[in-house]
Amino acid sequence: MNARAPWREERACAIVAEHRHLRGSLLPILHALQEEFGCIDQAAVPLLARELNLSRADVHGVVSFYHEFRRTRPGRHTVKVCRAEACQSMGCDDLVSHIERSLSVSLGGTTADDAFTVESVFCLGNCALSPAVMVDERLYGRVDARRIDAILGATLAAETAR
Repeated sequence: MNARAPWREERACAIVAEHRHLRGSLLPILHALQEEFGCIDQAAVPLLARELNLSRADVHGVVSFYHEFRRTRPGRHTVKVCRAEACQSMGCDDLVSHIERSLSVSLGGTTADDAFTVESVFCLGNCALSPAVMVDERLYGRVDARRIDAILGATLAAETAR
């Protein structure tokens, strides 16, 4: 499940204080902010620039360079579909098309009900079991349309069972 805490500058400052002693602290701080808030909020850029004595351009450059950093909050669950060569050879494009149709969302988007964010990644390290998908940090192999439907259905069922 993704972090869902609302942005709070006081909490962000505490995270900066916890990590500023680290060498090259910007990346660990960005990871910690995303872990806490689900994304790198727009307000984080000037805050980090001020707190770390960097330019806003430097902070923005790092956030925009690394694809792992989100600028918007993700859905409650993240679906990562591998698009690397092994998965392509085993039908990941058809799987992506199925996911987009069944969830009514494009890659990189979040469903209207905020349940799923669907992302494209290049290699989940599960090439022998292509195509591979990761849902909320759980890795699945040999995923086809029927299996992804079952995985996503079980994910939602587990959420409502809590």
